[in-house]
Amino acid sequence: MAAEAEEDNLQKQIDEIEALSSIYREEWCVIDEAARIFCINITNELDQPTWTLCLQVILPPEYPTTAPPIYQLNAPWLRGEDRMKLSSALEEIYVENLGESILFLWVEKIREFLVEKSQSVDSVPPDAKKLTEEVDVDTEDDYVIENQVFKHQDTGKSFKFLTSEGLEDEELPPIKHGEPITDRRSTFQAHLAPVVTLRQVKMVLDQLYENKKIASATHNIYAYRIYCEDKRTFLQDCDDDGETAAGGRLLHLMQILDVRNVMVVVSRWYGGILLGPDRFKHINNCARHILLEHNYVELADEATKPAGKNKKQKNKKGK
Repeated sequence: MAAEAEEDNLQKQIDEIEALSSIYREEWCVIDEAARIFCINITNELDQPTWTLCLQVILPPEYPTTAPPIYQLNAPWLRGEDRMKLSSALEEIYVENLGESILFLWVEKIREFLVEKSQSVDSVPPDAKKLTEEVDVDTEDDYVIENQVFKHQDTGKSFKFLTSEGLEDEELPPIKHGEPITDRRSTFQAHLAPVVTLRQVKMVLDQLYENKKIASATHNIYAYRIYCEDKRTFLQDCDDDGETAAGGRLLHLMQILDVRNVMVVVSRWYGGILLGPDRFKHINNCARHILLEHNYVELADEATKPAGKNKKQKNKKGK
């Protein structure tokens, strides 16, 4: 885009952030001013909040003129129908206010959504809704993994990009489903799709949530890695969906395996019996098996063969 337009956008962003900081004070947080990354904790009420959600945003150079903020909604209870309903509401705001600064409208829409949740007769506050009461023993290790994931901003970590604009130009990637693993009445199943854009990530999630069984899962943990050839960096992100640290562990596995241009979702249906650390083993095993099945990683015996003229080349999709 033209330098003049980019400067105009930057000034609008600065003005908007100053206004939001003044309005929300300590609720508003600057994560990385140079990279234009911000977040805000939003609650249904100030005095005794029962519903809380964190909105994280990246403001691209094209915002607000021609592009929306890149964002992520973080709340352990936000899944399935609730996530889709809130995402659709934010999308409507963007479409109705093209070219305008919309962060204030987004924050207040989310607050309105939380108020409605708190007033709903069917809703139960997140602290009382313990779908699984499993707690990590090795929380210190999990903290390190989670923060390593977050600090990868400079190597291409990205948040979700929500807009229907241009979706019709994207093709829904084929989605593969792995074999379920059942342990003490909990069932785990992995789903895989090749992805090369953030829009495709959203399309895959939307498609999976159209399946009633998957939408009803206790947790749908996911991670993706997209390699950008021009910048030689990765777009990568993950989501626990309430299964603390599971998303970070899944992404860490994908980094170790050096897979690219792929998304893995692992559904867990909780059976009422606590599995402890075994649940992480099952989640990663499901992911590893489906990546292996679809040739994103090579077998260990192939990897250890000596190099030679007839050595089989490593087969990685999306390179």
